[in-house]
Amino acid sequence: MKKNKIGVLLSGRGSNFRAILENTKKGYIKNTEIAVVISDKSDAGGLQYAKQENIPSFFVNLKEFQNRDKYEEKIIDILKNHEVDLVVLAGYMKIIGENFVKNFKNRIMNIHPALLPSFPGLHSQKKAIKYGVRYSGCTVHFVDEKMDHGPIILQAVVPVLQKDTEETLSIKILKEEHKIYSEAIKLFFEGKLEIRGRKVFIKGRD
Repeated sequence: MKKNKIGVLLSGRGSNFRAILENTKKGYIKNTEIAVVISDKSDAGGLQYAKQENIPSFFVNLKEFQNRDKYEEKIIDILKNHEVDLVVLAGYMKIIGENFVKNFKNRIMNIHPALLPSFPGLHSQKKAIKYGVRYSGCTVHFVDEKMDHGPIILQAVVPVLQKDTEETLSIKILKEEHKIYSEAIKLFFEGKLEIRGRKVFIKGRD
């Protein structure tokens, strides 16, 4: 049986990538492998870990291309050459362009450390604490042409305590990220996700 293939884009340590890899290895995400890892940072911890795991890995440097479109074309070519079924953004610190989205329509996922549509963009945990919310969390969503905007797949909630700092809240949220990202990928490959407009319906759930 042909395995499902994931392509991961990351910019940092890749903790979500590692969690997803572990869940493919132990069979939680069945019949699936991470086929390629791509980073815009040569020293990204996630890229080094991919090499240790003998996963094809690439550093693609934006500075080596005429413009952003050419840079993304290179990444698209790598993903297609590795026959990727799903693109997973795991701490990838660049906004995905329109052409990229078109090439993998409804096949790009991202995880954001807030309950979207609240607190999009960077430093979401800091924003949540400053705003005074009592609950925050994380969101897995499909990627469209706008930042942190696509249809929501899963969310997890954590309480924000009065003593929480940006760091302590980030740690709590990250634990939930590691759970729901793999769950969303599992549902995708089981064919249980259906997009209708802005909503994602999960087959078999109320």
